[in-house]
Amino acid sequence: MSSKKVKVRFAPSPTGDLHVGNIRTALFDWAFARHTGGTFLFRIEDTDTTRVTPEYIQAAIDTLKWLGLNWDEGPEVGGPNGPYLQSQRLDIYATWAQKFLDQKDAYHCYCSPEELEAVREAQRAANVAPGYNGHCRDLTAEQIAAYKAQGREAVVRMRMPDGTTTFTDAIRGEVTFDHKFVPDFVLVRADGSPLYTLAVAVDDILMEVTHVLRGEDLLSSTPRQIRVYQAMGVKLEDYPTFAHLPFVMGQDNAKLSKRNGEVSIAWYREQGYLPEAICNYLALLGWSPGDDRENVTMQELTELFTVEKVHSSPARFDMKKLEAINGDKIRALTIDEFLRWTLPFLTKAGIITGTDAEVELVKRALPIIQERIVKLDETPALLKFLFVKEFAVDADAVAKISDSASKDVLKRSLKELESVSTWDHTSIEAVLRAALIEDMGLKPRIAFTALRIATTGSTISPPLFESMELLGQSTCISRITAALSL
Repeated sequence: MSSKKVKVRFAPSPTGDLHVGNIRTALFDWAFARHTGGTFLFRIEDTDTTRVTPEYIQAAIDTLKWLGLNWDEGPEVGGPNGPYLQSQRLDIYATWAQKFLDQKDAYHCYCSPEELEAVREAQRAANVAPGYNGHCRDLTAEQIAAYKAQGREAVVRMRMPDGTTTFTDAIRGEVTFDHKFVPDFVLVRADGSPLYTLAVAVDDILMEVTHVLRGEDLLSSTPRQIRVYQAMGVKLEDYPTFAHLPFVMGQDNAKLSKRNGEVSIAWYREQGYLPEAICNYLALLGWSPGDDRENVTMQELTELFTVEKVHSSPARFDMKKLEAINGDKIRALTIDEFLRWTLPFLTKAGIITGTDAEVELVKRALPIIQERIVKLDETPALLKFLFVKEFAVDADAVAKISDSASKDVLKRSLKELESVSTWDHTSIEAVLRAALIEDMGLKPRIAFTALRIATTGSTISPPLFESMELLGQSTCISRITAALSL
């Protein structure tokens, strides 16, 4: 590893909402920078203007903020190496491309898409690895003039020399690529826009990035980036250290897809996952703190994270484990924190409007559901019974309180509850158990199911007696009376 002060970069090309794989990379970059006292740089690769939109760029910024992955250089923060949107650095890439042409490290290629495809077809037929065949490497002035006369537009290609590229990956060890399988590659499109391999390599050097942590799928692009460094005149000791992170696979051992977990972080946010739970779980996909624990705080992650502890084998995404971690994080919240996270879900669902009285009632109710949920989006269904304007019993539950035994339970409960002087869950439970269980000889499931339906409108609710305390005496009595009329 380099002895220079660490600087890592997260450089997404946001063509949609950021996904699990993107954020796992960002998290490892952030944790490595914080662990080493280094710099976390955030850069937007937006040269593909047909797919990257301002809305996606802003969404990427908002997602990192929501997750708590604060950056030291980048959009909205600034820094000495800006601008941090590649679309604002096009002149820089054009200057370097021209320098490579002047140095004969690169050349203009006039091959048409149809000609390139014909070459690939012939290579496939001959069972040869497909790639550019070097047709335009050494064109004469006459050939160039003839192509221009035909109106052909040229791309800029980098020359790959004969031989191999060898580098030491911080996760995978020594890696070698034979240049027979790394043909001359395009740096600049015919319209003058730079390709990824040019822009990313130039920016990493100019922004003094020391370590590139990124997905394993980009491993094969490394020799091309190293070739750009060479053409820039960068010394070997000033190359960034590469660390290619393992693939994240679904439960079916296939690469992640929407079917097996690869959905956007925005989706997890909407479902009620806490940012720290997401970061905790993603940290465990390919990295381990060195023991069997699964609950890791963000502070602990910064203290423990090292690249040496990142595995080279694929990691498997397990939604159930993420849910378990999220449940643990919810239970670890203070009531005020839980309230802050919960209120947006209740207001969005139309359960509350946000009045002080409603918020206070929610705060009183949260302790009785905190141990029972794994996602924040479960709270509206559990607490809506407290706030309904026109109370009604679920259609499926009506039949369960229509029999004579249930009516007897409700009549006796009504009689006992009207005389309760101190309305709290302890008194409510004592009175009802004495009347329904001891006196009437009913089993709790029989006695309390009817009461739960009558007071909350459903067979599923938070603990019954605590729920009745929150509803208040008059509300419980009026709801039981209404249920009897059914």
